[in-house]
Amino acid sequence: MHVSIEWLRAYVDAGLNAEQLADKLTRAGIAVENVIYRDQGLDKVVVGYLQEVEKHPDAERLFVCKVDTGTEMYQIVTGADNVRAGQKVPVATPGAKLPNGLKIKKTKLRGIESIGMLCSAEELALDEKTISPEEREGILILSDDALIGQPIAQTLGLDAPILELELTPNRADCLAVINVAREVSAITAKPLTLPAITVEEKGQGSIEGQVQVAIEDPELCGRYAARLFTNLRLGPSPAWMQQRLQSAGMRPINNIVDITNYVMLEMGHPLHAFDYNRIAKGQIIVRRAHQGEKLITLDEQERQLNPENLVIADPEKAVALAGVMGGLETEVTDKTESILLEAAHFNPASIRRTARQVGLRSEASQRFEKGVNIATVALAMDRAAQLIEELNVADVVPGTVDVYLKPAEERVISFKVESINNLLGTQIAGTEMARFFNNLGFAVKWQTGQEELEGQVTIPTYRQDMKDEHDLAEEVARLFGYDNIATTLPKGVTTTGQRTWPQTVKEKMVQTLVGSGFREVITFSFINPRHLQKLKMTAQPEEPAVIALQNPLSEEQGILRPTMMAGLLDVAVRNASRRINDLAIFELGSTFQPRQLPLQELPIEKAKLSALMMGQEGIHWSGKPQSYDFYYLKGIIEKLLGTLKIEKVQWEAWPECPFLHPGRSARLYTEDGKERIDIGYLGEVHPDVIEAYDLSGRPVVMELDVEALTALAQAKGYYKALPKYPSTDRDMALILPINVPASKVEAIIAQKGSKLVERWQLFDVYQGNQIPEGYRSLAYSLRYQRADRTLTDEEVNKTHDDIKSALTAELGAQFR
Repeated sequence: MHVSIEWLRAYVDAGLNAEQLADKLTRAGIAVENVIYRDQGLDKVVVGYLQEVEKHPDAERLFVCKVDTGTEMYQIVTGADNVRAGQKVPVATPGAKLPNGLKIKKTKLRGIESIGMLCSAEELALDEKTISPEEREGILILSDDALIGQPIAQTLGLDAPILELELTPNRADCLAVINVAREVSAITAKPLTLPAITVEEKGQGSIEGQVQVAIEDPELCGRYAARLFTNLRLGPSPAWMQQRLQSAGMRPINNIVDITNYVMLEMGHPLHAFDYNRIAKGQIIVRRAHQGEKLITLDEQERQLNPENLVIADPEKAVALAGVMGGLETEVTDKTESILLEAAHFNPASIRRTARQVGLRSEASQRFEKGVNIATVALAMDRAAQLIEELNVADVVPGTVDVYLKPAEERVISFKVESINNLLGTQIAGTEMARFFNNLGFAVKWQTGQEELEGQVTIPTYRQDMKDEHDLAEEVARLFGYDNIATTLPKGVTTTGQRTWPQTVKEKMVQTLVGSGFREVITFSFINPRHLQKLKMTAQPEEPAVIALQNPLSEEQGILRPTMMAGLLDVAVRNASRRINDLAIFELGSTFQPRQLPLQELPIEKAKLSALMMGQEGIHWSGKPQSYDFYYLKGIIEKLLGTLKIEKVQWEAWPECPFLHPGRSARLYTEDGKERIDIGYLGEVHPDVIEAYDLSGRPVVMELDVEALTALAQAKGYYKALPKYPSTDRDMALILPINVPASKVEAIIAQKGSKLVERWQLFDVYQGNQIPEGYRSLAYSLRYQRADRTLTDEEVNKTHDDIKSALTAELGAQFR
């Protein structure tokens, strides 16, 4: 953002030079990146009048000019072919050193003496983008109003330094010169004089019945205002306006375009002018573009639009790309007689997406993207109408059309003087804070009985960055002066750094999985909603409650993930497409679930440890590699539980999980008294899901609750001495229905053999010949042992028989 000191002084005279003002603004948080002096090297360049222009007698392409500078007559030889007698031009007199380093002195060209030089725009170091193509060629021709002998810097308005502001994203309000002036006024405590806006409506008739406005999408356009102007007298804008536009880096075009750009720079609100006679029925419709709709914009490029784009349309066609660029068909030209002027408020995210899509970034779109003040729509419109009337550009038709769907309200922030002082480490009085707020244009109201201690501040709508008391504290610090805040050292008790328990548990998880051959991956927390379909989660009786982003970067990142399976499967797909079919990966991340929809508070964020395996172990000389299957991953989980010293974990079948194979999936949990603690799940990926992701093989996955694991993990294990007395082993093979889980068998073994059975192990599972259909054989090895004595055969036999009897009675077991 470039702001001319001369323009600023029209609203507030700080009594400071450019360097001093830049320093104060920077110290107050409005960073001035650079102070630009455009008159350097122009101290001996003045306005000259060409009295005579004749051909050089000895050179076909040279001209001999007699130039009057008001105090002296110079003979100058030039090669420019655009000079004519009676013109006014920039003249570099002898002794001048131009911005490009060229020194001007008396010389001879083809035998004729030349004293000085006529200057082009390039030699004056004028920015090419701020001048017309004609002014870039040959000698710069000045207007007839230029004063002969006047320094060229003064004539072209180059004598006013320019402040180059480096604005932070939250201070988009300073993209308006009057808001920068407000800052200067607040910082220097100098009076602020804003333009008095009054409009004389001298046009014929009324806008009523001639212009209608309809907003079809209130989410993308909260306000749209229009004014009508007739008898347009198109021409150049006055020199003062052109110079201010050029100081901001914009090229003057014509009076109506210059006025809209001037108001945009001054008030921070973009405007757009349409040729009224080219708008069908005088009707403006603010709507989303139709799929495949086309619009030729002012740069003569045809744009292919979609419903993500907001357009300004009439009943027949789109006439502008809202907030980005107007349409060529309704462009204001020399033949335009009446114009319709637009001022509106558009959704910033919508404008940002559209500008990026069509590859157009302008001063207007930049402001709409950052968010303009909806309350200044009518004010900006009236300011433009005032300038149009004062400069005799057109006749202002009485009345305005203003469709204001979402009126802005001034924000009220409560504050305590003590709280702000505690935040800043200061002892600023309440009266001083109130003075700072008043200087910023904030209204202060003290709470009854708490004068100068506690109150409320009403924030003008143009300060959209002000949200709460912390922002008020920042304003106090800015105006009090950061340099005036005493330097203090931080205080606190020094402690030895160490990992917290949750950090320790996570480290053990990572070490265990990495040691088991896994690689850690990191995937996005945002996923494509289509993953829910692929995972069959939308086919459930109750679809999962998911959190959709209001402004996603793309459809690929449209929702917060309810499970981490989508990201791991995407990684598997990416690796499989590169012929990496043996994979073991894990991720420590978060899943998100709303407490309610629509969101009223932050969602539930749960830390999860997820893993995926597919293919087989790496090839090794020591033996055949083992395939990654359900039991392989179950073993990894048991190893992890052992590392964390978590005991008494139970497993149960979980055929209800939509994205897992109904016959090869399980949940694990434990019990704390009567409370069940779910730890997670594992299983083979459902064949339909494998097909949806275009994978092969039988991938297996798991997802464990990190919070539950952290709560159950033990820092120290339980140790016991080596047994002094011998043990004895007994085997049993029992036939049970397939639907009876092994955990029930082991629960009975633990109950009946608790005093003598030291441990047990399932070593064989068999289905086939000699086993009835629907049944299976489970073979267990039981170890009997006591720590205080040697067991007798009678004791072992009795306990072993008791266990078998209980299995028969409770589970209907048959023994082989």
